[in-house]
Amino acid sequence: MTVTLYHNRACGTSRNVLAMIRAAGIEPVVVEYLKTPPTRADLDVLASRLVVPVRDLLRQRATPYAELGLANPALSDADLLDAIAAHPELLNRPVVMTDQAARPCRPKETLFDILPQAHGA
Repeated sequence: MTVTLYHNRACGTSRNVLAMIRAAGIEPVVVEYLKTPPTRADLDVLASRLVVPVRDLLRQRATPYAELGLANPALSDADLLDAIAAHPELLNRPVVMTDQAARPCRPKETLFDILPQAHGA
């Protein structure tokens, strides 16, 4: 199984989720999305595996969320993914993607929803 972590090492929750994945004996593909932003195609793959709405990928604090008008409920998933592609700081980290599912892992315990083997590791 491939596990990908969209990671920000400055984020405590992201570091904790990385440690939880490794404690389960899995070495994830770590994407430091602020240094290497995901392409729009990468975001499409991520969105296709989401077990939550695309809107849950958006980070509101310390981002251009308000300035871009992203609270508008009329915006499509494609609009939201375009915004993340243009402004990777909008990605609500950490995001974990497996072969079957993906979700933001905030709080960190939501990791167990898509990676149950991390529970108790």
